[in-house]
Amino acid sequence: AAFCAGVCCEHLKERVVDNYPQILQALEPLFHINPTGGETSAACVDNAAAAIARMIMACPNNLPMPQVLPAMLKLLPLKTDMTENETIYTCLLGLVQMNHPDAVAQKPELKRIFTEAVAPTSKVEDEVKAKLNEVLPALQ
Repeated sequence: AAFCAGVCCEHLKERVVDNYPQILQALEPLFHINPTGGETSAACVDNAAAAIARMIMACPNNLPMPQVLPAMLKLLPLKTDMTENETIYTCLLGLVQMNHPDAVAQKPELKRIFTEAVAPTSKVEDEVKAKLNEVLPALQ
């Protein structure tokens, strides 16, 4: 359901912003699932993070970013659903590159996530790793 909510927000953009509070309220319990409880639990958490990323990319001004971004970052890096890495890192790179104030406030957490993502043992694709490596010096 989290995946579907995110994709709907991604494609419907402004047409669903009035529903963002309800969508966030529905996603919020997923943030508290223990991802070590099995692959299904971890996938739920990963999909919740990706749904938030899609919402941010679709209509960032319609989200309470000071609350939403830190909550999303705590769910990262992804645990099992690696297909969502591109979505997550496209969103985060966009925020960093536009010097979004809420991303600037989260530099230490972004540095932690990006550093884990570019590690040799990471399952993040090499193309995404290259983009993250370009941005990492700016997070110092």
